Amino acid sequence: MLTIKQYKPTSASRRQMSGINYAKILTATKPHKALTSKVRSNSGRNNRGVITVRHQGSGNKKTYRMVDFIQNKINVPARVETIEYDPYRSAFISLVCYKDGERRYILTPKDMKVGDEIMTAERAPLKPGNRLKIKNIPIGSFIHNVELRSGGGGRLARSAGSYAEILAHEAGLTDLRMSSKEVRKVSSEAWASIGQVSNPDYNLVNIGKAGRSRWLGIRPTVRGSAMNPVDHPYGGGEGAQPRGTKRPKTMWGKVTGGHKTRHAKKWSSVFIIKRRPKVR
Repeated sequence: MLTIKQYKPTSASRRQMSGINYAKILTATKPHKALTSKVRSNSGRNNRGVITVRHQGSGNKKTYRMVDFIQNKINVPARVETIEYDPYRSAFISLVCYKDGERRYILTPKDMKVGDEIMTAERAPLKPGNRLKIKNIPIGSFIHNVELRSGGGGRLARSAGSYAEILAHEAGLTDLRMSSKEVRKVSSEAWASIGQVSNPDYNLVNIGKAGRSRWLGIRPTVRGSAMNPVDHPYGGGEGAQPRGTKRPKTMWGKVTGGHKTRHAKKWSSVFIIKRRPKVR
């Protein structure tokens, strides 16, 4: 199914713009009200109003959907009622109704359709959407919404098109290859859902114009070389100038570029077998 739509070149910004064809995928336009809440936007500011994360602010008004990343209703079948858009994440979400009448939102795996039945069980059938313990999933399977420890809720492979591939089971741990090509270990007693996350074409979307980024809450980024010397180590000079510093630096003067940012004693480093390759 072709999910990317192109726009007619009625203007310079429209010429390269593209988007997801939601009409072919989504089955509901309004969320289930009982599973929504209002999240206050802080525009990247802390409790003192100081900007701690730059380039955030404004954006269209949106409602938060409470997605169930734990899916702890064991051995209770559920039926998929809708496939919906979620403004807070890149993947689609689905409203499922359990046999006892409870409704919850879950991440929609690729190829799941309205009317499909899913289940969370230790040895559930191996089909997209079912959730089971990692130790019972065959090697080579694609999984998503992966827990790091049993009952802790999904932490890995939750964004659009992402997945983890099971490489091996050994001594109570399972080796996973992430979408980034990083290989790491997780507990074999943890839970994971079968399949790849929906909306794999998300990274092919061309924003097209600055205004569309503003709708998404992304404010402009100013080049350091365009600033004054007081504002950035690269600032100052007449016209286009080289950065003027021996090593690349952030606007706060911290050396970057080849500098490792991961803490040397981070607790989870022992579970990482192979780091993701550098992007050159």
